[in-house]
Amino acid sequence: MTADYVSGFAGLIGRPNAGKSTLLNRLVGRKIAIMSDKPQTTRNKILGVLTTDSYQIVFLDTPGIHKPQHQLGEYMVAVARNTLAEVDVVLYVVDAAVSPGAGEEYIIAQLKEVATPKILILNKIDLVDAATLEQREEFFRARLDFKAVQAVSALAGTNVAALPELISPFLPPGPQYYPPEMVTDQPEKFVMAELIREQVLRVTREEVPHAVAVVVEEIAQRPNDYLYVDAVIYVERDSQKGIIIGQGGQRLKEIGTQARQEMEALLGSKIFLNLRVRVKKNWRQQELALRQLGYDRRLIQ
Repeated sequence: MTADYVSGFAGLIGRPNAGKSTLLNRLVGRKIAIMSDKPQTTRNKILGVLTTDSYQIVFLDTPGIHKPQHQLGEYMVAVARNTLAEVDVVLYVVDAAVSPGAGEEYIIAQLKEVATPKILILNKIDLVDAATLEQREEFFRARLDFKAVQAVSALAGTNVAALPELISPFLPPGPQYYPPEMVTDQPEKFVMAELIREQVLRVTREEVPHAVAVVVEEIAQRPNDYLYVDAVIYVERDSQKGIIIGQGGQRLKEIGTQARQEMEALLGSKIFLNLRVRVKKNWRQQELALRQLGYDRRLIQ
């Protein structure tokens, strides 16, 4: 490390489904946050680390800021707001393919209350023309003072490589907070649970909303270098359990197969995944159930 080395924290803020998780995965060069075309996919604050010879950027991907409908939603919004007070620079990610509405105005109002430098990231530029992109930029520049604006496609990777150079000037001199080879602080159990939840969202589509939580209860090394993973998918109603299992168990099998392949690609080892489905009635509305499933608001206040 040189004497002018800088390091710090960058928070990704935006509406649900703006593409924050996809962008985070691109930035760190590895899948650490689940991706879905459904809004409100990210529930916790996901930490990703990018280390170079000149800087270390610690990215915090947050749940999308929205009007909460239940206690889980309140937890998610609290996580996002709390991040604004922790970071050195805010990356405001917006979906350039969608006309700004009340949701964006709400986030803008939140951002006006913090003095943290802000960078506007216009995402999904592969879905809009140049004139629309210019209109989007004008809309946001008229409402907030941005230190920089970058148009990207997180999905295609377009212009993403330019972002770290925009961010690093706003980081203070400092050491590497994390080892150079580290890309996330999330434990294996959390990452595995998220990969399973991602496949539940993909396979069930609109039939099972966000009433799904996943807990990995055991990870154990088995003979022949296999990793045994035991996980439980929690839902709120018996009907949702039936949807996830599917006729003859076919849906649960598909979820397990896809999640296992994702885990093997991530960890580089063979995995035996044992999946079960349980009902925990109305867990999103119960404080105790939320804590048991890993969403404890007390830890972010």
